Amino acid sequence: MKFGKVEAHIHETIEKDGVVFFGLIDPTNEKGKDPVELAKIFDEANADIILIGGSTGVEGDAFNNVMKTIKESVSKPIMLFPGNVGGVSKYADALYFMSLLNSKNPYWITGAHALAAPMIVKMGIEAIPTSLLIVEPGETVGRVGEAKLIPYDKPDIAVSYALAGKLLGHRITILERGSGAPGPASPEMFRAIKKAVNHPVICAGSSKNLDDIKTTIKAGADGIHIASLIEKSDRPLETAKKLVNFTKKIGKEKT
Repeated sequence: MKFGKVEAHIHETIEKDGVVFFGLIDPTNEKGKDPVELAKIFDEANADIILIGGSTGVEGDAFNNVMKTIKESVSKPIMLFPGNVGGVSKYADALYFMSLLNSKNPYWITGAHALAAPMIVKMGIEAIPTSLLIVEPGETVGRVGEAKLIPYDKPDIAVSYALAGKLLGHRITILERGSGAPGPASPEMFRAIKKAVNHPVICAGSSKNLDDIKTTIKAGADGIHIASLIEKSDRPLETAKKLVNFTKKIGKEKT
């Protein structure tokens, strides 16, 4: 199978380093650092991909202006982690074309995708077919996405959803517990899903410290989204460099 440029970069990075570091930025986070400055920090710290997204309010001219400025300010690929149709921008290199498989509302499984697909094709953005699974507690993304939350201690349920996504043609699986969750999905869940799907499995945030990052990668995660650990740091660039280097060290140990 021939991948697009960004998806190929993801696979090549996993093969080389064992893990992909995504620097995640929510451009609507008014309490956080300036999104353009954060993008520059992740770029300088040598994150593999600058990831832009949020579960609410990411849309409109203000969003596109931020995307344009980020695009002009960094050298790394810019990828979208869209919360809805409005979270698509022509300034992105790629996006997770992401189905929230355990939603109770078909809008989040296929509806938003039907609305966004013509726009994505017209803009020429690389779309990567992706399964998003929401694990309890779910937090804001779980409420917005009307998720039937996967219990933390039930990896078999998560595996069933992940396999369904794979059979539907998805090429990435993301495990998300929501911003503010006490930690990532369980190591057992990452381990079981990676064994079942044998394609990139991504941890969408919730890492509180280095131990969380290490445990998740060792269990089978091929990529990790990092946001709040940088946003909350008094020395964000120093912290970003430390986290990227640590993540790569653990990834190489896995390979």
